[in-house]
Amino acid sequence: MNNDLKDILSNSNKDIDNQQLMDYLSQQLSQAKSHDVEKSMADDPFINDAVEGLQNFKPTKDLLVCVDQLNNDLKKQIAKNKKRKEKRRLKDQPYTYFAIILILLLLIICYVVLKKNTRKQSAVLHTTAQHISTNISTHQ
Repeated sequence: MNNDLKDILSNSNKDIDNQQLMDYLSQQLSQAKSHDVEKSMADDPFINDAVEGLQNFKPTKDLLVCVDQLNNDLKKQIAKNKKRKEKRRLKDQPYTYFAIILILLLLIICYVVLKKNTRKQSAVLHTTAQHISTNISTHQ
């Protein structure tokens, strides 16, 4: 079995590796190592559940195929998730940032210019209204 494919849970279990579990299930371990695996099973319910689940597969060949398939599927799913994250991430596009900043600056300049023009017009209207009111009051 390839080294990169033998670990379904690569760093999740420090006490026992998946290859040792496979060897235990196929009864290829020495009695001392088998005892160590059984001790680990007694100490950790996760390992115990894993061994019980793996014991349901009778032919060892099918077990290795399933493990390889699980590893391949897991790698594909992780790669797909990475691609999806890359698509969602904003790419470095300096022209886009420049265009956004330029549009914002133009909007601010337009706002300032319009605000000054409306003040001038209101001031002109106000002085014109005062001038007309003084002319009307002087003629009466």
